[in-house]
Amino acid sequence: MVRAASLRGLPALVDALGGDGAALLARFRVPAPALDSDDAVVPSPAAAQILETAAAELGCPDLGLRLAGQQNATVLGPLALAIENSPTFGAALDTANRFLFVHSPALTVSQIPDPAGRPGVVGLLYRGTEAEPLPPQVVDLGLGLFHRIIVLLHGGPYGLRSVHLPHAALAPPGSYTGFFGADVRFDRPDAVLRVPAGLAAMPVPGGNQVLRDIAVDYITSHFPAPGRAVADRVRLLLSQALGTSPVEVGAVARLLRTHPRTLQRRLAAEGTTFEAILDEVRRATAARLITQTDLPFTQVTAMVGLTEQSALSRAARRWFGLSPRALRATAAARSR
Repeated sequence: MVRAASLRGLPALVDALGGDGAALLARFRVPAPALDSDDAVVPSPAAAQILETAAAELGCPDLGLRLAGQQNATVLGPLALAIENSPTFGAALDTANRFLFVHSPALTVSQIPDPAGRPGVVGLLYRGTEAEPLPPQVVDLGLGLFHRIIVLLHGGPYGLRSVHLPHAALAPPGSYTGFFGADVRFDRPDAVLRVPAGLAAMPVPGGNQVLRDIAVDYITSHFPAPGRAVADRVRLLLSQALGTSPVEVGAVARLLRTHPRTLQRRLAAEGTTFEAILDEVRRATAARLITQTDLPFTQVTAMVGLTEQSALSRAARRWFGLSPRALRATAAARSR
């Protein structure tokens, strides 16, 4: 699956090219309002087929690039907030690499050694997680959006050396060089942006660590990571019980019809513990209640399953580096 927002802007682009964007989506049974939703998903093959069909029928071989030029990080939903508030570009890439499954489990981004072997240059790799290669329009849209997000975060050109694409030129090469502002080489093994190695250490302008932590907490609490089935079930149960029912491991184990030791062993196999998940859920819940409501802190304390307001204050400083009052003030100032 992939977020329907990955096609955001496509109907209007199709209309501008002389087609019927709404009818195109209807042919593939994708509701047009889904593209504006932060929750709707569509099958990845369907999204790819929509792009390839539109490009062929409209005689627009650079459709993927054109659509990328109209999008920004908001199509990534909650992941956008975590990326945009990362302290450095390297941290932003790590966040995208860790959580891109929220956008689509079929896609991945990562840093690799420079394919050309040049010193002081690294590659930013965009590829699918399956054995089959990504369709060309999907590659152009994905790598194009990857590039555009870096440009928007950087506030302009970021020293892109060249671009590698794993397919032949779909349009005149000038369409590609005009979009990327750099040399583009086709029929390469992978889709790669070749960038200065120092880019990773550069700060992201306007990044806010508190908001990034809140976004990461939300993602980890609400989206199941691949290979963590038991941890996600525990997280869901704790989210439902927090503040209303006991949160001891024994109570959760009974709900899952297993022994507490067995539950802990399974969580360990997934790289976590009951206590770590409980802390994550409390942290995410506290962040939401503190920054998005005006509830008294005594009530917030009870709703995150703590017994004293002083415990909430200590936890907030450990989680966010701020007191609950300062965190609420920071969030209010940011939203003005």
